[in-house]
Amino acid sequence: MNITVIYGVMHKGSTYHIVKLFLNRLTDDSDKIDEFFLPRDMDQNCCGCFSCFLNGENTCPHFDKVHPIAESLEKADLIILSSPVYVFSISGQLKSLLDHFGYQWMPHRPNKTMFSKVGLVISTAAGAGMKKANQNMKDNLFYWGVPKIYSYGKAVEAIGWENISHEKKNIIEREVNNLSRKIKKSVGRARPTLKTKILFSIMGLMQKKSKWNPTDRDYWEKNGWLTGGRPW
Repeated sequence: MNITVIYGVMHKGSTYHIVKLFLNRLTDDSDKIDEFFLPRDMDQNCCGCFSCFLNGENTCPHFDKVHPIAESLEKADLIILSSPVYVFSISGQLKSLLDHFGYQWMPHRPNKTMFSKVGLVISTAAGAGMKKANQNMKDNLFYWGVPKIYSYGKAVEAIGWENISHEKKNIIEREVNNLSRKIKKSVGRARPTLKTKILFSIMGLMQKKSKWNPTDRDYWEKNGWLTGGRPW
């Protein structure tokens, strides 16, 4: 199994340690894990130039930094996005990275490999906000086409992993174990839901009628999606 992990921050706090718990339960020596830490591995903000939409993702001014992450995501069977909660949302660094992948949302040029992958989003907070942070990450994976997305959010009631009570850590470990079993069963078996299929069909109709962006339309036409073909 190939796994791509994106950490929304550099510091190794509660979110990082929970990601590691999942990796310990999900992997063995035969699995390949690519880990990206933000902003170390992508330190540029999306400048809103529209070049990726209009001229292709390789024309992004930050292509050299985005491309290694994009390559890893394409090869992954499981994609893990993680971030501590920042004012009821994800970290700014992770948001900026995800903005760079707007071109591969379903209304534009979805990557056909995404429609068989599994996603896992993870967030922690001392108190609240995990639901909104996780929803942000889930929305990105869904619009990429990822058909099966799991979510884990935890109010750790502490400002660092070392400050979490033993009782709370035991609960986290049990929950991680249970969810990991479900994730393992899904990898390699994920298929698009009816919601994804309907949305994809609507996007196809829009591409047929729209002349706004020839780059998007040519991509859909080249993949045969305007004449009944599908990426799954």
